[in-house]
Amino acid sequence: MVIAGIGAQHRTMTPSAIETSAARGARNLLVACAGARAGQRLLILRESPDFGYYEPGLAECVGAMARRLGLEVTMVDVGFSPENPGLSPRLRALIEGADITLFLSRLGDQLRFAEGLPEGRIVVCFVIGEGCLGSAFGTADYRAFVALKSLVNRHLAEAQQVRVTCRAGTDFSGRPEMGDFADTSVKRFPVSVFAPVPGEAFSGTVALPGFLAGTGSRYYDGYMQRFDGPVLARFRAGRLTGFDGSARDVARAQAQYDRVARRYGIDRDRVHSWHAGIHPGCGFPWDATRQMERWSGAAFGNPRILHLHTCGDQAPGEISLNVIDPTVIIDGVKVWEDGVFHPERLSGGGTILRAWPMVAELFANPDRRIGMAPPSAAVPAGETASTG
Repeated sequence: MVIAGIGAQHRTMTPSAIETSAARGARNLLVACAGARAGQRLLILRESPDFGYYEPGLAECVGAMARRLGLEVTMVDVGFSPENPGLSPRLRALIEGADITLFLSRLGDQLRFAEGLPEGRIVVCFVIGEGCLGSAFGTADYRAFVALKSLVNRHLAEAQQVRVTCRAGTDFSGRPEMGDFADTSVKRFPVSVFAPVPGEAFSGTVALPGFLAGTGSRYYDGYMQRFDGPVLARFRAGRLTGFDGSARDVARAQAQYDRVARRYGIDRDRVHSWHAGIHPGCGFPWDATRQMERWSGAAFGNPRILHLHTCGDQAPGEISLNVIDPTVIIDGVKVWEDGVFHPERLSGGGTILRAWPMVAELFANPDRRIGMAPPSAAVPAGETASTG
């Protein structure tokens, strides 16, 4: 059995234990997140495992729990459209006729920022297999992470200064302008990040972890662009201003932005927003560079990863700038420190952890696997090319 994103305390489980835990994760998804009740109609929009993203058995596991809870279940294979996702009239009618719609497909992630989705409870699920569903990522109480997200949102909205750094050379700062926190039109399970922080008020540098990656909005040829050495991206007031690194790597970065922006007719240099992972149960046990599409869609909830949405004037953009092991300082307090999220350092955070002791235990023993080692060093002085 392939086990995806397994929390630290679940790594030696037997298959029968995984099955039991996956059922608990499915209950957490359906009851705590979706608010399911007996007699309701659940529509599961699934993507075939043949595409290599979701593992076999996930949709069946969730469907079985739904039936145990007394729901009427309809399951539809929606396929996968890499660049032109949309809702057919048939799918729209099915969603409108359901009490709850659950996306076990990338289509949900592709559409979650879109306007005009049908009314109703819509949930996009970011677990990609039964092992992931049965890990701490899937079983940790959904409500605790709703509370943690709200806590971080509130502190960011009240902050006078936020600074983000990492040991590889990231250093950007600004004053958040958070608005009403309406980051998407659907629920997400598990809750993995806080609301995106608008990029316009931030300036500085981002140390890239050896690549540029897509955001999961569209899946295009050349979704990942690798670099030979360290690269820094520079931006000012929410606008990309250039890159520092070897001449070859700088040319690669510039070409990637040129190519993607031309392909979709979008604002090349926009740095739309950023946020970091808040779920210490979100693990990625594979090599990220060999499974970049899965990594960009499943690993971002780990507190070791912070990412910026760039290339496009709507979230999530088309190119993600990733920071590994960030330190996020909110009004002088290191709320993330070297990739560890410390909610207890925020006023009200300790109360949340005491209310959910199993979640507090998870924070004490996080899953640190993100499919890569931290970047080794900042760009060496005297060996760089720059643009902008």
